[in-house]
Amino acid sequence: TKDTFFPCSYTRVELTDFEGVSLVHFITDNWENIKNFKARPDDILIATHPKAGTTWVSYILDLLYFGNTSPERQTSLPIYLRVPFLEANFPETPSGEDLANKLATTPRIIKTHLPVQLVPKSFWEQNCRVVYVARNAKDSAVSYYHFDRMNMISAEPGDWNTYLQRFMDGKTMFGPWYNHVCGYWEKKQTYPNLHYMFFEDMVEDTGRQLEHLCSFLGLSTSTEERKRITKGVHFDAMKQNKMTNYSAVPVMDFKISPFMRKGKVGDWKNHFTVAQNEQFDKHYKEKMKSTTLQFRTQI
Repeated sequence: TKDTFFPCSYTRVELTDFEGVSLVHFITDNWENIKNFKARPDDILIATHPKAGTTWVSYILDLLYFGNTSPERQTSLPIYLRVPFLEANFPETPSGEDLANKLATTPRIIKTHLPVQLVPKSFWEQNCRVVYVARNAKDSAVSYYHFDRMNMISAEPGDWNTYLQRFMDGKTMFGPWYNHVCGYWEKKQTYPNLHYMFFEDMVEDTGRQLEHLCSFLGLSTSTEERKRITKGVHFDAMKQNKMTNYSAVPVMDFKISPFMRKGKVGDWKNHFTVAQNEQFDKHYKEKMKSTTLQFRTQI
């Protein structure tokens, strides 16, 4: 059965420019409510540019806080109800901020793809903990392309070459990757409650990243517990898990591509031509010249 949480009638939408960021009208229509969202001091915000391991980190945090206390959550509630997507606002469904307001858990774990300058001010005012996950640009572009192909309420992606150009121009949903990853990196320098993680590090050693995360959150979890979580959040396990793989969402066409596709580092090599790679590297160098932020495109 398809999940009633998502609408069954959908059409591709155009992206609109909102304060220099490409968004769909569903989000901007509800902007007042998103902007005025009242964060609480113990809220945890997961922030990412799309396709950087958002669901992965959402599931890790959910297990860390509620894996033992309410195991029925893990089998009955899809991840998007446990960790609401703050700015989501799609037809015939509760909005993300509405779901977040109704969350009964403490802490509330909320996710966003908004660039740092559009995050509701209350998160910073309340000194909330923010977990940011960044993924290298090349794998991000590939993953986002496949996602936009199968997600029927995102803008028409076109072919790979067209899409890559759009990605470089910052004309994909939630704006330029470069500004997004750098914006949160800069914020971290003045806002100590921000934990900056790299997708590549998580793939390389999930257990170690989990340890860093627990330390940031002030959680004392046993080694056994961490091992259990690491096993549960393995990509293949999550891909099979109906509560985390988005398979019940009718706006996503799994015949085109699964929501959780590969979860690997370096898959960009199967997509970029030599010419595309050279052009991308040149553009990247220009865009990233004034930041100390470094990424790995293979491990």
